[in-house]
Amino acid sequence: MAVPIARPTLGPEEAEAVQEVLESGMIAAGKRVADFEDRFAACCGVTHAVAVNSGTAALHAALLAAGIGPGDEVIVPSFSFIATATAVSMCGARPVFADVEPERYTIDPASAAALVTERTKAVIGVHLYGQVCDAPAIANLCADSDLIFIEDAAQAHGASLDGRRAGSIGDLGCFSFYATKNITTGEGGMVTTADDDYAARLRRIINHGQSEKYLHTELGYNYRMTDIAAAIGLVQLDRLDGFNRRRQETAAYYSSGIDSPWLHTPSTAPGAGHVFHQYVLRVEDSAPLERDGLMAHLRLKGIGTAVHYPVPIHRQPLYIGHTASCPVADALAASVFSIPVHPTVTDEDRTLIVDTLNEVA
Repeated sequence: MAVPIARPTLGPEEAEAVQEVLESGMIAAGKRVADFEDRFAACCGVTHAVAVNSGTAALHAALLAAGIGPGDEVIVPSFSFIATATAVSMCGARPVFADVEPERYTIDPASAAALVTERTKAVIGVHLYGQVCDAPAIANLCADSDLIFIEDAAQAHGASLDGRRAGSIGDLGCFSFYATKNITTGEGGMVTTADDDYAARLRRIINHGQSEKYLHTELGYNYRMTDIAAAIGLVQLDRLDGFNRRRQETAAYYSSGIDSPWLHTPSTAPGAGHVFHQYVLRVEDSAPLERDGLMAHLRLKGIGTAVHYPVPIHRQPLYIGHTASCPVADALAASVFSIPVHPTVTDEDRTLIVDTLNEVA
């Protein structure tokens, strides 16, 4: 594929950082993990960041730190990657599926509010595609109903809303450093919080429930990050703002250049700093070429595409039997697709993409 839908942006600096770790002999969690945590916390504007080995581990550990367990309900958007919901299930709790907003594609506060019951303990707001959800509304809902607000910021490194960075708005924030994210450690994750007690419990949970060496005070897991991953993360963090600027430049080029009445370009909410983890187009039902046909046409030109996400979580076989009404999520799953927006997309690549889309308009 001439222009892949995603590509990690790694260079000699990352290789050199890893080599230094290998030569040091300290390849498990050590100084580089601590440095990465400190710098990531500062980047988000919080007092604590706890490094883990995946975004899913971040969600699971955050939920456990918040005390989520059997009998509890956690409201999640149905239009997201499935880990948003399975992390809840991993706690023995029940995910309850909210619909999403038709323009921002993130959790609909009104839909979430209608789902609150006496068993509800938390709401997970997903910052989808690089845009922060309506966090003020979700925060107000949680405050009014005495709920915990967890940000799923797996796709939102450096994103902001009204000057506040993703990961600093809720009680806990969860990030992924998977290979295709805005920055990567190969695999990895981070939990952010301003709460000292949450941070202390997180550190026990991710390290076998240890309060001190060989003293295990609660059920924990091996969710630690390695110094190898953190070394990559430290270099990537230095490059995050540049990566995001390039994504934003490419997104702006697409939005100004795509000239089709039946292709909807992404909407950015007022005050939002969108970092375009994905650039997602929505195809109107009236389009002369349906979505899959348009994606096939792009592939013939060497342009990678993907659908994020083709099956809403409430319709996944795993969750059959969970009652949910999410018409916006259903409609989006049938009509959206992503085009390349990663930092290695060249000026020539994006011209090809816009021209190819416009020629079938």
